[in-house]
Amino acid sequence: MSDLSRLSINQETIRQWSLPELAEGCVKAGVPGVGLWRAPVQEYGVERAARLMRDAGLAVTSLCRGGFLTGDDRAPALADNRRAVDEAAALGTATLVLVSGGLPPGSRDLHGARERVAEALAELAPYAADRGVRLAIEPLHPMFASDRCVVSSLGQALDLAERFPAERVGVVVDTYHLWWDDRLAEDIARAGGRVAAFQLADWVTPLPAGVLLGRGQLGDGVVDFRRFRELVDAAGYAGPVEVEIFNEELWSRDGADVLAEVADRYAGHVLPA
Repeated sequence: MSDLSRLSINQETIRQWSLPELAEGCVKAGVPGVGLWRAPVQEYGVERAARLMRDAGLAVTSLCRGGFLTGDDRAPALADNRRAVDEAAALGTATLVLVSGGLPPGSRDLHGARERVAEALAELAPYAADRGVRLAIEPLHPMFASDRCVVSSLGQALDLAERFPAERVGVVVDTYHLWWDDRLAEDIARAGGRVAAFQLADWVTPLPAGVLLGRGQLGDGVVDFRRFRELVDAAGYAGPVEVEIFNEELWSRDGADVLAEVADRYAGHVLPA
């Protein structure tokens, strides 16, 4: 029997399931954790979703997402991120994933956009800490730098996070976004206790049109998941390992079959050989 004690299923991996179906399916499969997304949680009701997961005995390992902090008018973004913090606290997760946001319209100033993220973090981090939530900066692959995330490497994420106490601002290690980085080992070691979340998806080519839905099932692409897991473990991370795959082919299938396949691939590609 495979050890699934650290496995978490991000809600987007089995998007075809409702929240109750997700809870029931994970319990049946022996998966102890789930990562949730704000929109479906809001639709279901935050307190109701929290009660559902609590009654099922499932840990909410992260809430995605806050962020998008690079725009010219910061007040609405800050207000939305405070709501996201409140939702994370209500759900019982200590990790709010932040996607920084892309370049403002007409801008070519990457450094300036990253500084806007730092300024926003300075306002949000105390608010989150008061509610028991850590902000987790997620670097996204450089192909998303212009429109979605000006933080493209783990090193850049750490440059921002290290301006704040580690218990307030951490980083996300996502295999899909970081597999290409030749500084990966050094930067994961540098991150140490700042690793707030560890997420898995494979890199497959050719990428589909739009690229956002291009994540592959574990083992279908080029990512060395076992090495990633060894690196984050060596850095001191002992938390959940969350599978987050945006893939329309997976969404078209029976959810229980997808979950069983994820658990099998997790055992074969992530756990010690």
